[in-house]
Amino acid sequence: MKIAETLLAGAVGIVMVLSGPSHAQSQPPVKNIVLVHGAFADGTCWSKVIPILEARGFHVVAVQNPLTSLADDVNATRRIIAMQDGPVILVGHSWAGVVISEAGDDPKVAGLVYVAAFVPDVGMSANDTSRPFGPTPAQKAIQVDSQHFAWMSEEGILNSFADGLPMAERRLVLAVQGQIYGPMLDEKLTRAAWKSRPSQLVFGLPA
Repeated sequence: MKIAETLLAGAVGIVMVLSGPSHAQSQPPVKNIVLVHGAFADGTCWSKVIPILEARGFHVVAVQNPLTSLADDVNATRRIIAMQDGPVILVGHSWAGVVISEAGDDPKVAGLVYVAAFVPDVGMSANDTSRPFGPTPAQKAIQVDSQHFAWMSEEGILNSFADGLPMAERRLVLAVQGQIYGPMLDEKLTRAAWKSRPSQLVFGLPA
């Protein structure tokens, strides 16, 4: 996965959702975009996307997920949604597709955008969703310690996870990568907001 190209393509998908005729007919224009990052990353992974959206006049906020459980990430996302002054488009990349599916039933959420993201149904986990496709090179590079926290090897970050970036930026991704609590990838959804909210899938993994 070329993460930079994927997220930039996601920016286009977000604009499509916000400017499409079906959205315009159904509700007033949405100006707030909440971006939710995936595993082994933080909110700065959206740094190339945020200026594009802000130049279009949107108010953009990136969540900083703790990556310690599905509930913790959902709560972090809900707190950011609550801070917004009106309707929100909720955007998730990779693992965050699980997060926005669970958090996206918030009354402020007007729509969802999945950017190369997991889109599980109720009762499914991220691992359940990806299992039929087999492990990616990035997933094969994941290492887990005795406390079940996971990180990605240097080779995995540089050559798979961040391979669409200049080398200096890849090394920055490597330096700031966050550990995740591995068992969260097996946590099951209790909600699937994509069933009740307008949704756009950009290079996603459907259930």
